[in-house]
This record gives sequence, structure tokens and C-alpha cells, in this order.
Amino acid sequence: MSNDGVGLRAVMRSVAFLTAGALAVPALAGCSSEDTASKPLAEQDIAPAARDQVADGGTLHWAVDALPETLNTFQADANATTTTVAQAVLPSMYRLDANGRPQVNPDYLESAKVVETEPKQVVLYKLNQQAVWSDGREIGAADFAAQWRALSGKDSAYWTARNAGYERIEKIERGANDLEVRVTFARPYADWRSLFSPLYPKDVMGTPDSFNDSARKKLKVTAGPFRLKNVDRKDGEVTLARSERWWGHPAKLDEIVLTAVPRDERTGALAAGDVDLAEIDPESLGRITLAARAGAKTGSTPLAGPGGLSAHGSGSNLGAAAALRSWAVAHEGDEEAADDEGGAGKKKREAALAYERQQTALKGFEVRRSLEPAYTQLALNGASGPLADERVRRAVARALDRKALAKAVLTPLGLPAEPVGSHLALSGQDAYADNSGALGGQDTEGAEALLADAGWVHGGPVKKENGEKAEEGEKADKGEKAAGAEGEKSGGTSEKESEKKSEKSRKKSDKESEKSEKSKKESREKSDNEDPADDDSADSEDDKGDKGDDKQYANKLAQGGAPAGAYAPKGTPAPAAAATKVLAKNGKALALRFVLPSGPGSETLRTVAGRISSMLAKVGIRTEISKVSDESYFKDHIASGQYDLALYSWPASAFPATDARPIFAKPVPAADGSLNVEQNYTRVGTDQVDQLFDEAVTTLDASESRSLIRKADSRIWAAAGSIPLYQRPQLTAARKNLVNAGAFGFQTPVYEDMGFLRKGAKPASGPSGN
Repeated sequence: MSNDGVGLRAVMRSVAFLTAGALAVPALAGCSSEDTASKPLAEQDIAPAARDQVADGGTLHWAVDALPETLNTFQADANATTTTVAQAVLPSMYRLDANGRPQVNPDYLESAKVVETEPKQVVLYKLNQQAVWSDGREIGAADFAAQWRALSGKDSAYWTARNAGYERIEKIERGANDLEVRVTFARPYADWRSLFSPLYPKDVMGTPDSFNDSARKKLKVTAGPFRLKNVDRKDGEVTLARSERWWGHPAKLDEIVLTAVPRDERTGALAAGDVDLAEIDPESLGRITLAARAGAKTGSTPLAGPGGLSAHGSGSNLGAAAALRSWAVAHEGDEEAADDEGGAGKKKREAALAYERQQTALKGFEVRRSLEPAYTQLALNGASGPLADERVRRAVARALDRKALAKAVLTPLGLPAEPVGSHLALSGQDAYADNSGALGGQDTEGAEALLADAGWVHGGPVKKENGEKAEEGEKADKGEKAAGAEGEKSGGTSEKESEKKSEKSRKKSDKESEKSEKSKKESREKSDNEDPADDDSADSEDDKGDKGDDKQYANKLAQGGAPAGAYAPKGTPAPAAAATKVLAKNGKALALRFVLPSGPGSETLRTVAGRISSMLAKVGIRTEISKVSDESYFKDHIASGQYDLALYSWPASAFPATDARPIFAKPVPAADGSLNVEQNYTRVGTDQVDQLFDEAVTTLDASESRSLIRKADSRIWAAAGSIPLYQRPQLTAARKNLVNAGAFGFQTPVYEDMGFLRKGAKPASGPSGN
């Protein structure tokens, strides 16, 4: 997700990110006594501080992935930065709390409730009498009505990306006075709280031309604690300035500057002082944490840490050669060459010194950690091939140890490693319940039994390409692709080559051991004393669960990009069981094409994909890894159905009855004969699930609606089209004196409270212990 947390309804409903939202809890009924409220697995980590502890003034420089292509969140090319701007400058009737549940935003709304259900559902909004647009006009019914007409779907001249909920409205009118807005629905709508967040002025929504064009580059009229000051595309910056017309608590900051910074350049940008706040990948976690520790004691340096001990395990006096070694380790360079102090080149020495200077600058930052309101899943394409059989899909799911996968990713980062138990909500949200029992947990024997029932048998004859039969052992000897190994297509190496590389690595290790026994001892001391999440010099691919990131943004995918990918490490040998458990049916071996992006920053998913392949091999399922470019990953493979297995993410919606339906709806034939899958890229769906969604979205009793959502989730689990794995990590580097900002988790940021501490003030300790 982006560093803006979760919007009440996130802006995109595109490829791999659904419109994330808030929650369906109409006011007619409270929680059932049978409901047990869950809690978020991780708290938000924002260095909270009371407003009187925050200094007035200052500029926050905040790194974002890209500038907004449009400032209209309802257009198809809106991105995460569009959401950030909208949250800071436009009205929202509701905002999410730390549990991912919507709460009335008192700056705009005194109350909102269903006042009639017969003959039609009527919601009455009572607005804050101080709420005005920046041009002085009161926010009122005319703005609500203009937004409804633009998003109702009745006028194709409006280029809208989504209209969920607005198409159910019959009329909007003024209430008893200018501060009341009556919204009458043609059909009951449980998720009515998702609407009008954000709310644009009628000047933007009033005509197709203004909707399509006027809010793409400018927002002349706003109504938030900040206003849009400037969009500088040349320098890649969006500047938000404190609004003089804001009636709520005045913003502490003078300005917020959103700066586009690629993720692999953010550590450098932080060290250079170009940004104060940046969501980072796990690779940067170790560097920033080490620098922060080094600065914790007087006389410490970033490379020679607290007490004079080097943060990288070297001696107390860090000379140029030691700095070079530290730099080489951090950059996974040739450590043997780095150890050759006399042969170190000028460029390497300069790089080492630059690295040391960066570490010194990074002492002023800390990493704030939480879990994103999004989960990574294993998608199984049920349209054709072996996975068209539900028994095979269920066998894949039963072969997975989801707890182990979650631990591989989250434990090294110091985050709770619990598998996600729902497709439709995350722990803390009202609709959450662990329904994974509908499919069952890891069970090798159960998976094998399902495969046998589906006709896949051990040692069955497998036809060669020329039609002759080949024995299972013959195929294995000829190096057929196996789980965890990359084929020629993905640039992999054979098991024999892998063994040679391993032997070479062992010899190198022995040489280094003889060369410096002292270095080995200090390395062990470092391992004993440091947090695993800080180790950025591990050699094992499986130990790199703290590296890389599987960030997948709706905006990036909508523009043809793709989330960070994963593939099995080069030379990963097939598990021993793979050579003896080949399954075959009708002359074909059971092999699944695992399609993954090949772009940078994919270490986390690489670990996950490799472990999944190993788990599947234990029950006789082979995976053929196919690496593809980021640009083609989603458009040419996931959306078009050219895959068997894939890893991508969905955000948790607080309005699952509305927002999750397109993801899990049963595909239906289109008029042209093609299959209309909406956003159900697994092509697995049932009439029962569709019916439960339809009932949930029209049920105004909150408890009953939650129950229907949970039943739908149980059936989604049973169909085994997608397997939720883990909630994604959220790591945000922040200047130490920056408060009320960081890893927001579920909660909508409170922009007016962000700022820098007054001299002598201290923030409350966050979950990370900062």
C-alpha cells in the first residue's frame, strides 16, 4: 500500500488492487452478542504526540511512488498519491480508525443515520455548520447531488472508473435546512457509509467536461486542513499548504511536499536530507536500524556502533579498509576482494566513504513498523488444465504450510506472523473471522488423497513429445523441471550445476575461515546480539525473508506495471521427494506453471515462491517457474489467464459486500463469446457466493450482513481459487522528531496533527519501541 494508509475507499478498482474501503455497518443495528471483536495483528506505529507537544510550522518532505496523473480519485488513472492529496484537502464523511472501522468525521459531519426503510431507504446527513469550501460557499446538498449524478453511471459522458453504490441512489434533496441532506435509495444499500468520501465540489462534478478535465491537474476549490498549492512535474513534487479557511484544528505544518522517489533510491534520499518520511523495502531496514543504534550512545559512529563495536562486526577503529569491507558486505559485493586492503580501488574506497557518510546521516531516522491493510495470496487459475478440478486446487491448498510462509516473511521484520484467515477482511475489521477451516490446514496425506481421487497417480506412464512412453525415473534423470528449480525459460541452472556452485562456495568459505578466524568470531558475536531483521549479509536465499518487497499498487498495475515478483533462486535443487513422487494422468505429468514478475525488489516473494514449490513437490506437484517482465505480468498473464499459479495482493475492504464482489463473482459469458471475469482473475466462482454477496449488500441489519459476508468467505475458501497467505509488512523510515506519522496501518492519517516535536518534548513510545 502507499504511505497514506487506507482511504475510506481507496482510489483504484484496477488489476491487482480492489477499491479498498471502509465498512458496512448501518446504524439500525449494533453488534450481535455472538460477535467477538478481533484486533489488528499489529498496532499502527506513528510516534503519537499530543498537539501541544508539536511545534508550529515546518515542512514535511514525504516520499511517494509517483506524482498523480489526475487529482480526481474517481478516474481510472488515479493513483495512491491521488488518495493522499484528496485526504488532505477534500471532505470525507467518514474516516477509518486503527481497527479499520469507519467513524463519523466530525469536521464535516455531525451525524448520519438511516431514518426510513419503508417504502425506501433514506439516509439523513447533518453537516457541520462550519464546513465550507475554500471559496466561502457552504458544503451542502448541491455538492452531494452533483457527485451522485456524475457517478450514477447514467451519463456515459462522465469518464468514471467506478460507481459502486451511487447507482443505487434514487434522489438527493435538501433536508429541513441547508445543513441537512436526504439521500433516498432505489434499492436497499448496506454500504451507504462508503459514499461521498471524498466529496468534490459541484464545480468539479457538475458537468462531464469539468469532471473529465478540471480536476486532473488542479483543485481550485478545496475544504481540508491543507490546500493544493502546486504540482511541479519537472521536479516531481506536489506541494500542499496549510489552509487559511480550515475551521478545525489548524495544521501544525506549514507545508507537506510529496516527492516522487523510486524505492531503490529512498535510503539515499533520506541520508541526503531530501525526504523526512518514506515507506521503504526490507533491504533498507537493516541500514537504517544499524545507523539509529550507532547514534544511540555518545561517541558512537554509524559503522562503529554503540560502545565502539562496529555495527557490521569489524573492529572498533574503522579505517578506510574496514569501511570498504563494511560497504562490500552491505552491497553483497566480493568480500574476498574487499578484504584485500592493499588492492582496494579508489572508486571502491570512495564508495565506502560515501556509504559511511550516509550511515552518519541516517542516525537521525528510525523505522516504524506495522502491517498493511492488504494481504498476499496464492492465486490458482481454475479456467483450464489440472486446476480446473476443484480436488486438485484443494490439494494445492492442503499442501501449503501457511504459518511457515508467514513466518518466513514477517518474523525477520519483527512483525507478528499469523496467516490471514479471510479473503474479505483482516483481523481488527468487523467482518473478520478465520474461515480457513472450510478448506482445512496443512495435510500432506489429505492432499495426496485428493490428487488420487482426481486420477493423478504415482508412477503413471508419461508420454514423450514423440508419443513414446517415458518412465518417471528417466524423466527425472533428464533434468525435467521440478519444484523450486528454474527451467531454461527462466534462466535456471541444473541441480548438478547447483552442487558445483555450492562446492565452490564452500571452498571459498574455508579459505576465508583460514584467513581470518577473528573475523568469524566477531561475525558470530554480531549474529548473537543483533535483531535478525537487521542482518543484511545473509547468504541463504531462504534467510532473506527480510529483504525485498512485494508492493503492488493499483495505480502501477493500472498503467501496465506490475507488483514486485518472485521466482525460485537460481540453482535451487528439487526436493528429494520430487524425483520419486511424479504424478501422472492420461500420459501427462502433473506440472503447474508458476508465473512471476522478474523485476527488482522481489526477494520476499522469491522466498515465498521457492517455499511453495518445495511444499507442492512433497505431494508430487511439480512447478515450472516462468519469469516475465513487470510490464507484461498482469496484463498479459494474470488478467488474460495465462498462468496456473501466481502471487499478487488485494487490499482489505471495509465494504466487502460492495468491493470484494467483483473479485470473487462467478465469471459469465459475454455477448462476444468471451468470458467476463470482472476482477476474478482465478476464474473460480459459484452461484452461492454471488447470492451471499447480493444478500449482504442489501441487508440493513449489521450483524446479519456480517454473517452473510462470513458465509461467503467460507465458500470462497472451499472453492480454493485463491489462498490468502500473510498480511503485508509496512515499513516506514521517519525522522526521529517527526510525530503522528509513519506506519499508519488501517487508520486514515490525521494530516493536521503531523509535525515536528517541540524542543524538549518526547513522543509516546511506539510498538517498535522507538
